[in-house]
Amino acid sequence: MSKKVLILSSSPRRGGNSDTLCDEFMRGAREAGNEAEKIFLRDKTIHYCTGCSTCSQYGKPCPQKDDAAEIIDKMLAADVIVLATPVYFYAMSAQLKTMLDRCCGLYTEMKNKEFYFLAAAAEGEEGLDSLEHVFDNLMGFLDCLENPVVRGKVLATGVWHVGEIQGNPALEKAYKMGLEL
Repeated sequence: MSKKVLILSSSPRRGGNSDTLCDEFMRGAREAGNEAEKIFLRDKTIHYCTGCSTCSQYGKPCPQKDDAAEIIDKMLAADVIVLATPVYFYAMSAQLKTMLDRCCGLYTEMKNKEFYFLAAAAEGEEGLDSLEHVFDNLMGFLDCLENPVVRGKVLATGVWHVGEIQGNPALEKAYKMGLEL
């Protein structure tokens, strides 16, 4: 059965290392017959949550006029959500955090979703224990959802500058995860 896959790429660089992981995951997912879409968050206008409670307390649409509502609608419609980020100080990027914060009003409707995490870090293998913090950050979002399932995680280490991910085994791992949805 074909699945609807939404990939959120939060790299500030098109073709950056975490964005390249997204492309490989998407290639595998499509080859397996799934419908896959990648949203490059850098191309979207997403404002910070202002904490006005219009969505959470009053059940009304967010008064901010930006691209967040469209992305949240796609998250709600997806069977599989891929959260991809470069690692900044052992945490997710600000772009991804800002997007997840905007899910405040509708996160209770994100039920029974499958998740994959993709991350790329300049730190090498020696910092692997600290790098797990990025996945802990992402789990903070999932801990608020109903019945989320983490199906896989890919962490590419020792990649900082654009293109350094080429030849990294994480690319093959991301591709295979997409292929095996």
